[in-house]
Amino acid sequence: MISQIDHLGIAVRSIDDAIVLYRDILGLKFEGIETVPDGMSRVAFLKCGEVAIELLEPTRPDTPIGKFLEKRGEGIHHICLRVDNIEEARQKMAEGGLQLLDKEPRPGAHNTLVSFFHPKSTRGVLLEIASHQGEYHHP
Repeated sequence: MISQIDHLGIAVRSIDDAIVLYRDILGLKFEGIETVPDGMSRVAFLKCGEVAIELLEPTRPDTPIGKFLEKRGEGIHHICLRVDNIEEARQKMAEGGLQLLDKEPRPGAHNTLVSFFHPKSTRGVLLEIASHQGEYHHP
């Protein structure tokens, strides 16, 4: 059901500032910036082996990432696991007692469908699952 860690999401106030650390100092391969389809955040992906680092910048203070930054500051926001079939994974994980935050899978960055699970049901970690649609895959 789960094939690998897809990416680690890191909330940042400024992608442009954070890229200096991840690309310039750490030497990770910068894959580009895009706005997530719901318009609530800009994301940058940087390749780190088989896993990506996703930098998340809010487009407005009232978005989930904006609220996260206000409450907790910059840092790890979520872990994303790659799945082949998001509907099957959602069902199996919900049957196992994990609390879905999304009623339906929604479009994510890099041509994915994503769903999130509440940290109260995942030992304190915001967990995302993603299935890649079509040909494009980030690192």
